[in-house]
Amino acid sequence: MTSLGILILGLYAFGFIPVSLMPDIDIPEITVQVSVNNMSTRQLEDAVVKPLRRNLMQLSHLKDITSESTNGIGTIRLQFNHGTKIDYSFIEVNEKIDRAMGGFPKDMQRPRVIKASATDIPVFYLSMTLKEDAKLPSSNNDLYPVSQDFVDFNRFADQVIRKRIEQVGEVAMVDLSGLVSPEILIIPDQYKLDALGISLDALESGIKKYDLEIGSLLIKDSQYQYDVRLGSTLDNIQEIKDIYIHKNNRVYQLKELAQVLEHPQKRTGLVLSNGKEAVTMAIIKQSDARMGDLKASLNQLLGYFEKDYPNIDFTITRDQTQLLDYAINNLLQSLLWGMLLAFGIMFLFLKDVKSPLLIGISIPTSLIVCLLFFQLLDISINIISLSGLVLGIGLMIDNSIIVIDNITQYRGMGYTLSEACVAGTNEVIKPLLSSALTTCAVFVPLVFLSGISGALFYDQAMAISIGLFASFFVSITLLPVLYRLFHLRNRYWQGRLSRFLTRMNRLDYESLYEKGFRWVMRRQKMAWGICIVLLLLGLGLYRILPKTQMPDFTRTEALLKIDWNEQIHVEENKMRVLTLLEPIKTQLINQTALVGNQQFILDKTTAAKTSESALYLQCKDPNDLAAIKQTLQHTIQNRYPNASYEYNDVDNIFSLIFSNDEAPLTARLRPVDNLGSSQNDGLKQVWYQLQQRFDHLELQPLVWQDYMTLVADQEKLMTYGVNAHTIFSTLKSAFNERDILSVVDNQNFIPVILGGPSKQINAILNETTVVSRDSAVFHIKDFIKVVSAKDLKTIRGGVEGEYYPMDLPVKEDQIDNTMNSIKELIGKNTLYDVNFSGSYFSNQELMSELIMVLFISLLLLYFILAAQFESFTLPLIILLEVPLDLAGAFLFLKLFGMSINLMSMIGIVVMSGIIINDSILKIDTIIQLQRQGYTLIKALLVAGQRRLKPILMTSLTTILALVPLLFSRGLGAELQAPLAIALIGGMLLGTLVSLYFIPLCYYYLSNLKSYAKK
Repeated sequence: MTSLGILILGLYAFGFIPVSLMPDIDIPEITVQVSVNNMSTRQLEDAVVKPLRRNLMQLSHLKDITSESTNGIGTIRLQFNHGTKIDYSFIEVNEKIDRAMGGFPKDMQRPRVIKASATDIPVFYLSMTLKEDAKLPSSNNDLYPVSQDFVDFNRFADQVIRKRIEQVGEVAMVDLSGLVSPEILIIPDQYKLDALGISLDALESGIKKYDLEIGSLLIKDSQYQYDVRLGSTLDNIQEIKDIYIHKNNRVYQLKELAQVLEHPQKRTGLVLSNGKEAVTMAIIKQSDARMGDLKASLNQLLGYFEKDYPNIDFTITRDQTQLLDYAINNLLQSLLWGMLLAFGIMFLFLKDVKSPLLIGISIPTSLIVCLLFFQLLDISINIISLSGLVLGIGLMIDNSIIVIDNITQYRGMGYTLSEACVAGTNEVIKPLLSSALTTCAVFVPLVFLSGISGALFYDQAMAISIGLFASFFVSITLLPVLYRLFHLRNRYWQGRLSRFLTRMNRLDYESLYEKGFRWVMRRQKMAWGICIVLLLLGLGLYRILPKTQMPDFTRTEALLKIDWNEQIHVEENKMRVLTLLEPIKTQLINQTALVGNQQFILDKTTAAKTSESALYLQCKDPNDLAAIKQTLQHTIQNRYPNASYEYNDVDNIFSLIFSNDEAPLTARLRPVDNLGSSQNDGLKQVWYQLQQRFDHLELQPLVWQDYMTLVADQEKLMTYGVNAHTIFSTLKSAFNERDILSVVDNQNFIPVILGGPSKQINAILNETTVVSRDSAVFHIKDFIKVVSAKDLKTIRGGVEGEYYPMDLPVKEDQIDNTMNSIKELIGKNTLYDVNFSGSYFSNQELMSELIMVLFISLLLLYFILAAQFESFTLPLIILLEVPLDLAGAFLFLKLFGMSINLMSMIGIVVMSGIIINDSILKIDTIIQLQRQGYTLIKALLVAGQRRLKPILMTSLTTILALVPLLFSRGLGAELQAPLAIALIGGMLLGTLVSLYFIPLCYYYLSNLKSYAKK
């Protein structure tokens, strides 16, 4: 009844366990975005980013800081040590920024601080386009090519669609981009203004008088009081047209002096969905919401939308719910197939129907108990915890096999059914507990890996540990009871299936083991030679296998970021993107282009220039994606040779945690001193020297940007009595950048711009006039000269200060020589210094940590085994097996074309804990037989014969439980594939080592002890 109650609790708890793609862990990253209009890259770096970076370097627990500065936009990325309370760091960052604001330009907006959070990653993106035409109708204005219909559609999407989605209980917020807002443009009739002597400043002042709010008064009247507001406001375009302007004792209305019109604002960015302009919404879920519930609610709501708004197309992209379903379903299928394959092995070996059925009952029971502890320990069902259960299913079966096989052996010795259940279970309790402890001892150190890796695999370690102990207690409590109940009646019953299995497997295990045992004992020198060869093979394979942080994954989607590296506006950017997508659109399932600057609030990468684009590409097959990349590369290099581009991982929780976009080696060229204008020439010289030295590598070219600076002639301004402020305000008006006030219309702020018709820059300089103090009219070109300059388009900085990064795509075995060559070359240059970063260093650090974890795990295993066997030497025999088994793990990684990475190293650590379980049981049996009076050789032979079948069964069931991972696709399976490969290779070799090498070592150790006693 107790077992039944626990099962009911476990099934009940399953309904409350959250389901997510990855474990809920803190990501120790904060991004600071700086935006300053009309400031060049160099000015922004020197005036804002550099001092702000210095202030932020004083943050507590800061691990690294990097910055990027471009025209008007700066980004500072802060990485903290894992375990830092990121909420406190977020407050500290804001405090540092507030203190530094006094030293920045007064018109600069406060920098945005964005905290990297798994809950802020959109569940999916919803793109909306109008159905009428593939291309939206446009206005006649080249500068404002968006129709009023599209503006109305944007307003509807923002005020209706967004609000309806945000009413869904599982939705935290909806983040929008692609919106086009209206503005009111006042285009003065310059000839009339000049004739009447009305300056643009006077016109602006006259308009502002009508938008004046003085304040409010509190007036008491008897027992009542009233709040009376003083002033007037402009509410719509008609009221602006009707404004009165007084000049020379005459009154004019604004509509008589200027053209007043409402049109879409000049855009700095837009969104394309399948080639059409769109509004896109990033749907962000509540942190405690189940993704399945959110998916169901939004699917229902989208059904209503498609019915209620038939003229709008709704397209979902970057759907994490599909990624979750695919990954979880693959792992569940692997779990199911692994259990079925393991049961097939048990039927074949046990030659019985009832015993496998008993194990079939005990394994689901153990899994249900695991779910109960998942709920109690606040562990979610995700691809990490599920992979732990997939890995642990073989270990759970091992415990049941050992108990049932031992009970069966006692029954064969003539024990009654009840005596066999008691004696057989009691005999293996100690070694089973020791095996569980040794396996858990392997996993515990993984939690202490630095960074996110340790926190991430906490779920896996806990899942396996919980599964092992649940299986242990089920095996020694429930399983013997069920065995007795199953065999109590029809004790000698044997059906057709049992007889068929007996005929299928006529293998004489005792004779088979005896042949191998005699061969090893007669050729001991050859056996030791094989062991030495295995040690050397393992060492050699470790040196030649590539080392990476994470395994490669199959990808059917990519994010292409393009910088055209030219001074183009957003409409030209759009046309180039459509040109790129035209030849490949039939190969894509989905395509979305974020052109120019985006309006997302929570996306830390939205601060792009109008000459930049991000293209989301999704296709059916990885081969299609590779072909698409080749086509795009060919088109970009041939049609737009100045453009630079790179592929990034598509944003999801997995890429946020595991993505590593670093090059294998990056040389950071740092100027020794402030070189001024000569810095660019020095950088060019260093770049050419490096390119000549490494002519086999394709170095990224230096990216420059041309600047146009308008410089006023101060002498002429003073001579002709022209105010410099008048020049500045007139130019702002000519370029439609003179924002004078805002009108509130239906919860929207509509800016009012004092400007002019759209013209080319040369036409503006040639035609625009300015009035002097004595009312003389001059062309503005007489006081302005155009100065061209060139500087780096992007300036990067870090702890060491400003630097220029040069990514070097070199192989691991060439990195040391490459660094030495660069140091030698830069050492001859007095202008620059160099240091290095890259994924190579982080991979080396990770490998060092994993080797230390393996060493600590072996140390823990030694102490556990020493306590069990009450010996300091016997554990050494068992642990000697681990370095031999590494050869099998590394050989399989080499055969399957995989690297030594975090997952494969975890597989090796896990293999070390699992494979010694067979040796523990065998040595325990040898010791018991010697106590019963068996000679050394006889005890070794009989122990091997008794444990051959359970060792083969446990090894094969563990291996077969992992085999489905090798044939599955998807995120969860590909993440665990290197782990499974390393584990399978190590266990196949380890099984042979446990069967024959361990007895050989025990034989030598016993002889040494006997010799020492003499």
